[in-house]
Amino acid sequence: MSGNKHIISSDIALIEALRRINKLALEPLVLFVVNGKEQMVGTLTDGDSRRALIAGASLTDSVDKVMHRNFNFLRRGVNDDVQHLHEQKVKRMKLVPILDDEDHIVEIVNLDKYITRLPIDAVLMAGGKGERLRPLTEKTPKPLLEVGGKCIIDHNVDRLISYGVKHINVTINYLGEQIEEHFATPRDGIQVRTFREPKFLGTIGSIKFVDTFYNDTVLVMNSDLFTNVDYEDFFLHFQMHDAEMSVAAVPYNISIQLGILDLDGRDVKGLIEKPKYNYYANAGIYLIKKRALAEIPEDTFFHATHLVEKLIAQGKKVIRYPLNGTWIDIGTHQEYERAKELVKHLK
Repeated sequence: MSGNKHIISSDIALIEALRRINKLALEPLVLFVVNGKEQMVGTLTDGDSRRALIAGASLTDSVDKVMHRNFNFLRRGVNDDVQHLHEQKVKRMKLVPILDDEDHIVEIVNLDKYITRLPIDAVLMAGGKGERLRPLTEKTPKPLLEVGGKCIIDHNVDRLISYGVKHINVTINYLGEQIEEHFATPRDGIQVRTFREPKFLGTIGSIKFVDTFYNDTVLVMNSDLFTNVDYEDFFLHFQMHDAEMSVAAVPYNISIQLGILDLDGRDVKGLIEKPKYNYYANAGIYLIKKRALAEIPEDTFFHATHLVEKLIAQGKKVIRYPLNGTWIDIGTHQEYERAKELVKHLK
């Protein structure tokens, strides 16, 4: 972690530390202090410095004389998971150092910039033709249509990045060269990788072309969704239930404005007056254990729903995650216009 602007040596003079803090500008005003062995030994904030000067410290005193020694940190491999990061966020911590067994800083998680740091890979399916949105999609792939001045797929990619997802992949087919060009430049330091399917392989078949997964959990979603799903809560729910696959689902309610007969053959057993039925519909967003991807056949048309059915048939645990909030499947002109109107009222 040497060279990080939030790390300072304990033997540096307080005046230099104040200069470093001043250069942080809009970032959290905290420095992590390390000794000669690069071990973390304290923290120093703008407030710590002011209090030390008021108490009689000199600007030429070394940082180790005024630093805060009872500092907050997480330990790598012990308590640096999503749940503990969530607890740090609840405590309103903005920068969280991750230390190894020898107290060296191996990572600084910026909870001021990122919601969390999810240990997942993401795959966005972007190969469809978007035929119901023609003529808009005759020369532009649906994921690159704009909603609120930003491409549909970018809303999803940027949201994943905000949750600390570092490995994002996009599978492409129809007008795929435009999406390749679109992601040629990294977004916020993340290189989105694209993989071309040679033919249409359904809603998950193309995932077999992604050559590397870095985590044991993979998020798969349609690239043309407009949603504010809480990926942290989705992941924690998946982890808590130790499922093989989780299907994000949106409430779907049906009201019948008639009296319905309760029948046994031709015999009427009763009447159900204007019944209401509540269901959950597949939202096209999934969390999957990496090992389960082996159940997807090579070079075969295969939907995510086929994987759900296959895992259930094998006795594997498949769960539902209730998605509350914004969710629009941009498949028609009506849904596209709805998304463009809705984005005006979202942050």
